[in-house]
Amino acid sequence: MSVIIELMDETETMTNDKITLIENILQYASKQEQIPAETELSVTIVDNDGIQTINNQYRGIDKATDVISFALDENEEVVYGEEDMPNLLGDIIISINKAEEQATAYGHSLERELGFLAVHGLLHLLGYTHDEQESERRMFSRQESILNAYGLER
Repeated sequence: MSVIIELMDETETMTNDKITLIENILQYASKQEQIPAETELSVTIVDNDGIQTINNQYRGIDKATDVISFALDENEEVVYGEEDMPNLLGDIIISINKAEEQATAYGHSLERELGFLAVHGLLHLLGYTHDEQESERRMFSRQESILNAYGLER
């Protein structure tokens, strides 16, 4: 069994290869993080206007960003496997425009950037943060470890 991922491409620009990459890297990362099978999460691909609207509405920041995560149990202890309750992890929203911009700026492939953003979003859903130096080090180290092991090296 595996994690259940609902991926929506609101831009209608994603190729099947890129959709499969995001699904596969999230499955891989979920196993690395020992997320129970049948846990559900969604990924939505939007453009810069779409993510700017979401960023402004929910975070009060009126600019486009690369990825936003909404954990469903953000302020509660997550209890996996409760009977009769679906394991809903949350939502990851990725701007394809920002992913393309950042891939060019960092000199790596769009696939590497999409993988990075997907894993980054997943780790946020699991409670990782980068608001302090130590938590940032921990999160970014974990991201790199997962991406490198999967084969999406810089």
